[in-house]
Amino acid sequence: MSEKPWAGRFTQPTDKFVEEFTASIDFDKRMYRYDIQGSLAHARMLARQGIISKDEAQQIMAGLESILVDIEKGKFEFKVALEDIHMNIEARLIERIGAVGGKLHTARSRNDQVALDVRLYLRDELKEILGYLDQLQESLLAQAEGNLGVIMPGYTHLQTAQPILFAHHMLAYYEMMKRDAGRMHDVLKRMNVLPLGAGALAGTTFPIDREFVAEQLGFSGVTRNSLDSVSDRDFAIEFCAASAILMMHLSRLSEELVLWSSADFAFIELTDAFCTGSSIMPQKKNPDVPELVRGKTGRVYGNLISLLTLMKSLPLAYNKDMQEDKEPLFDSIDTVKGSLKIFADMIALMKVRAENMRVAAARGFSTATDVADYCVRKGLPFRNAHEVVGKTVRYCIENGKDIPELSIEEFRQFSELIDTDIYDYVTLEASVNARRATGGTAREAVEREIARARAERKG
Repeated sequence: MSEKPWAGRFTQPTDKFVEEFTASIDFDKRMYRYDIQGSLAHARMLARQGIISKDEAQQIMAGLESILVDIEKGKFEFKVALEDIHMNIEARLIERIGAVGGKLHTARSRNDQVALDVRLYLRDELKEILGYLDQLQESLLAQAEGNLGVIMPGYTHLQTAQPILFAHHMLAYYEMMKRDAGRMHDVLKRMNVLPLGAGALAGTTFPIDREFVAEQLGFSGVTRNSLDSVSDRDFAIEFCAASAILMMHLSRLSEELVLWSSADFAFIELTDAFCTGSSIMPQKKNPDVPELVRGKTGRVYGNLISLLTLMKSLPLAYNKDMQEDKEPLFDSIDTVKGSLKIFADMIALMKVRAENMRVAAARGFSTATDVADYCVRKGLPFRNAHEVVGKTVRYCIENGKDIPELSIEEFRQFSELIDTDIYDYVTLEASVNARRATGGTAREAVEREIARARAERKG
């Protein structure tokens, strides 16, 4: 038999460069385990349906198992001439057990075979990614629990806005990662259907049992249209979209870690294991990990655009263009896994400099809004209260004072409604703990959210 599965139609050999250009074995060989897994289930089904004999199925399955052992021991030579992982394994199977190995491809095509392999591979990778996401959520939650009383400045426009709890800030990222996990679960749920049995595009004339194969491989059901089965890459696009959002969240956190670890902020210290030094400046401790994750976000965005562009003009059903789906998908998987793993460990070991955060929170008139709210409670319309506090802040700037440092006489020159109880509202603790509503930064509100998160994780 010719090495090429389609060589019977051709009278000339494939150009050597064309072989190299069109081959995918260099990157799709990572799916070997799933190709064999799918083939084992397919062989069992063929025998069960009487399409091949039980003895033939046993020979095929034994041959496949031995090939799996060879690959995992590094004793398998992948050949570019055989194009992809499917033909490399099938050719070795025929070489090992003879012509009966050629019966494995009965009632299937490389089109539905690759659609199966990618789903099986991504399904396992998604479960691993969800595990790393869970570890990062745990690290964020632990930091929130361990620094519950730490006050820091909250920012808008990167300008000091209002004091918040550092725990509240960590829980913001916990919520982001929770949504990311939800999106990954959605991808997993939608992709978990069996495409095998669609053939090249129109199904098969053999009496196959797709539901049996789906059960063997842990799928929740089977695809319902053969054309869609072999041409669908929505699951890969959806994964890359979810990954792009996840990486955006990691990039935002990376940006804050870079700022917070600088000498100008000095809010946190990353352990040495996650930083590097300078070749010329001995004092430097560079936050390379968050910087690199921030940089890697762009490649994941690019992978999403690559897949969307790849699929946007393809007529049904399968087209060779779709071979290009794997590299952006694989790269996104590798990048997301690596980023999550390193972030989970880095956040867990991050040291918080509470005093520096508190000093920064006290600057920038962060309790100005509390003065405005105080005036509103005394009966002043908010817009008027806003103007009163604006004048108060301007006075503080001109006189080198902060709001809590003003005397009652200084306060009252801006509004007669202000009395000595104003000092109960303008401390950092008072400002933070006044925001008790669900989702607020008050300690009791944050404690409720931590307890809710812990209960969810146990459930």
